[in-house]
Amino acid sequence: MSNPLLDITALPQFSKIKADQVKPAIDKILKENRKKLSEVLEQNKVNVSWQSIIQPLEEMDNQLSRSWSPVRHLNSVMNSDEMRKAHDACVPELSAYSTEMAQNEKLYQAYIHLSESKEFNTLSDDKKRTIENALLKFKLSGIGLDKDSKEKFKQIKQELSELKTKFEHNVLDATQEWKLQVSSESALSGLPDYAKAMGRQEAKNEKIPGWIFTLDAPSYMAIMTYADDRELRKEMYQAFTTRASNEGPDAGKFDNTEIIESILQHRKDLARLLGFNNYAELSIADKMADTTDDVLKFLNDLVSKSRSRAMQEFDELKKFSEQDCDLENLEAWDVAYCSEKLKQKEYGISQEELKPYFPAPKVILGLFNIVKQLYGITITEKNDIDVWHKDVTFYEITDEQNELRGCFYLDLYARANKRGGAWMDECVSRMNYKDKIQIPVAYLTCNLTAPVENDPALLTHNEVTTLFHEFGHGLHHMLTRVDTLFVSGINGVEWDAVELPSQFMENWCWEKEGLEMIASHYQTGEALPENLFTKLIKAKNFQSAMFMVRQLEFALFDFRLHMEYGTDKFKGVQALLDEVRSQVAVFIPPEFNKFQNSFTHIFAGGYSAGYYSYKWAEVLSADAFSRFEENGIFDQKTGKAFLNNILEKGGSAKAMDLFKAFMNREPQIDALLRHSGLN
Repeated sequence: MSNPLLDITALPQFSKIKADQVKPAIDKILKENRKKLSEVLEQNKVNVSWQSIIQPLEEMDNQLSRSWSPVRHLNSVMNSDEMRKAHDACVPELSAYSTEMAQNEKLYQAYIHLSESKEFNTLSDDKKRTIENALLKFKLSGIGLDKDSKEKFKQIKQELSELKTKFEHNVLDATQEWKLQVSSESALSGLPDYAKAMGRQEAKNEKIPGWIFTLDAPSYMAIMTYADDRELRKEMYQAFTTRASNEGPDAGKFDNTEIIESILQHRKDLARLLGFNNYAELSIADKMADTTDDVLKFLNDLVSKSRSRAMQEFDELKKFSEQDCDLENLEAWDVAYCSEKLKQKEYGISQEELKPYFPAPKVILGLFNIVKQLYGITITEKNDIDVWHKDVTFYEITDEQNELRGCFYLDLYARANKRGGAWMDECVSRMNYKDKIQIPVAYLTCNLTAPVENDPALLTHNEVTTLFHEFGHGLHHMLTRVDTLFVSGINGVEWDAVELPSQFMENWCWEKEGLEMIASHYQTGEALPENLFTKLIKAKNFQSAMFMVRQLEFALFDFRLHMEYGTDKFKGVQALLDEVRSQVAVFIPPEFNKFQNSFTHIFAGGYSAGYYSYKWAEVLSADAFSRFEENGIFDQKTGKAFLNNILEKGGSAKAMDLFKAFMNREPQIDALLRHSGLN
């Protein structure tokens, strides 16, 4: 029986992929890649060229990426014990292979020879960029270390991969483990009908009476925002904020506390091996930021511009909670609830009121029409594609010349055994593969409110912006015109610029012309009424300063954690978080809150000492959108300029150079402050 993971001539055959096929496939590819690399380096000791060295490397990387991608994806969206074991068994081997490649002295010398050759000056910009990036990566992967230090580096990287995987699994398991069963409908006072129906459906799935609420985002947020029962909110809040910790209802069962310490220690050791003072310095070595002081100054400047306004907003909320919600003390589990009440009082609008106007099919169609107007692309659903779940759909993107530019899977709804959050990931990347262009394919994954009974999924406006955000990432991956694998799409893009296209797309969710395309009542087809639109826009910056300082709290905690860990200044993870909160936050959560234990972005994802990237990308995206505000949000000339200078270029040039090519200047912070109502 052939192994479907070894066939990269077509899309992944999800229905045929079995857990016991994973390790044999990855082992085979790694063995073949090592052999091929050895042969390539032996054959090119003297005459080194792009075609003789880097082209074979691209093909090797492509084979491995396309085989591993569906495994990694299935582990996130259809998690099972069997697939998890198969996935985890490969993680250390892949980490070891990656470190081997990055520390291969002969390969490093080949890149140096190529960078110093006459051919280098004749290469295209994307190929030059590939070589420059590779040389930096070699340096950051310990190529200059002695033999013993290289071995130590390899060991640390391998252990880090395993620790990050374990951290993520603990969060997923803690999220899935806890459920709240409610037997009396009176306890659900305040909850909108959709939330009750969602809880009822979950109970039916479990074949038990009543309602079941989980820690998945749609279920959790419904309780926290609407439930009148304060004790119910507290129970949910405590379970959510103590996930994977030594506190709460599952205390110690999936505890990430020691794993966090191990991850931080390993990162510090890596940085020190490479000659950096701390991991934050290592992190920004390949980002837009020049120094750690630059990052801290940027974040602290935003704190100074937003905290006083945030304090005013919180004082208003506290006063409202006492007078209108009859709460003597505003607790953490009251904030979302009272905020929604205050928002309704001030603006007469709620997410629940908007939901009927955002049925998922309408939103998706409108999104496709928006990008068609902007970039001249057409998106068409394609049936009979092998997918991993019945809710998943598949689409093709063609341009004005009817050229196929990309494809994507869309997996929108929350469900059991699916990782929380929303993300875009690569299935296939664009490259010149055996004299043909390999069409890029993306996974677009969300955890939105699922359809209930016979109605379509009705989305909150927040969920709509999440979908637009991930689609922006997808366009960056799929619309690239770069044919060099290592800098096509999001590959090679500085991490603190990778959020630009995603946050940029969110802007159309707030513009009247954009909303007209994505909103209509799911039963009557009525457009979003003018009074609701007016309320939505007026409410846009409701508590925007509070949201700003919350994000700055995360960013400063992350960056300082990776700067200060292991120094005399560092007094502990919780102590640092408490210190940052005392300087930035307007509300201090209860002691049992262990937010850090489920902070997957920095402990399991790619945002370690880089969470500030979200805020920096907001500066870039707001500034870039200001050009559309001047010329018209559907101005095709401006749209094509963004397409040509940002989306199509991928990582083929420095992000700052691409931004300046689009805006004819460096980024400015003014647009972000204006969009946030802070100037």
